[in-house]
Amino acid sequence: MKAIICGGTGFIGTALTHYWLQAGHEIIIVGREAPKEAITHPKLLYRTWEGLADYPEPAEDTHVLVNLAGASLSQRWNEHGKSLIRQSRIGTVAAAGKLLSLLKSKPQVIIQASAVAIYGTSFSETFDESSAPRVMDFPSEVVKTWEDAADQAYQGIRLVKLRTGVVLGNEGGAFPKMKLPYMLGFGGKIGSGRQWLSWIHLADMVALIDYCAACSDISGPVNATAPDPVTNDRFGTAVGQVYRRPHWFPLPAFLLKAVLGELSEILLKGQRVLPAKLLQHGFVFAYPDLPKALRQLRT
Repeated sequence: MKAIICGGTGFIGTALTHYWLQAGHEIIIVGREAPKEAITHPKLLYRTWEGLADYPEPAEDTHVLVNLAGASLSQRWNEHGKSLIRQSRIGTVAAAGKLLSLLKSKPQVIIQASAVAIYGTSFSETFDESSAPRVMDFPSEVVKTWEDAADQAYQGIRLVKLRTGVVLGNEGGAFPKMKLPYMLGFGGKIGSGRQWLSWIHLADMVALIDYCAACSDISGPVNATAPDPVTNDRFGTAVGQVYRRPHWFPLPAFLLKAVLGELSEILLKGQRVLPAKLLQHGFVFAYPDLPKALRQLRT
């Protein structure tokens, strides 16, 4: 198989690249510029969007294009930060769409990053892929715009929109920061602790991308989350138990808002999301419950 990965040097993209290279696949990693530290492998190429626009031949006969690119939400949500978050997502979708228009042989499937924020937030509701998007804050507005752009740019090709939760891994993402207070002995619930956290282990995230690329029956929204969403309080309790650290030091909501401003919504609000479509199509999670996932990350 031949694959293009946009955002292939990021947290998820790096893991996916290693996974597919080990399986013997050809990979093209595409970005705005060549990475400073690149993996060397005979089946791995690095190209820029500008370079592929001038010479798209290397991207011909690709089975799957995976677009994971987008600026992190974990930055100040001032006007500049919000603009960067929006444009990094919409711009990459547009660049991918332009590349597709240049190809004689287009990919069979496009796997586009999205996020569970599209469902809005709730303490009581449960969401699956049949749930309607709800634009009620900045994250949900960004993700809805992101998915709409993908629908426009990738017409005529099987499209999978990965609505991703918090991806747990030791090499990047949110987990090292979430774990740090416990390592320092000051772990505890955030705000009320009742807000939902829909999570997934990095290994399952990579495996389900591979599964979606191979399974021609899967299309549209796909919730990339484990079947065991937890509250913030339960998450912290599990981290404390697995890492043998106390879960006792609550972080008040007002303090978090004072320090982070609007960005605090990521930690104080959430949504309970289930991966109904993946389960219906037979995907088996290696880490379906939180304690098992955390124990693996601790080894």
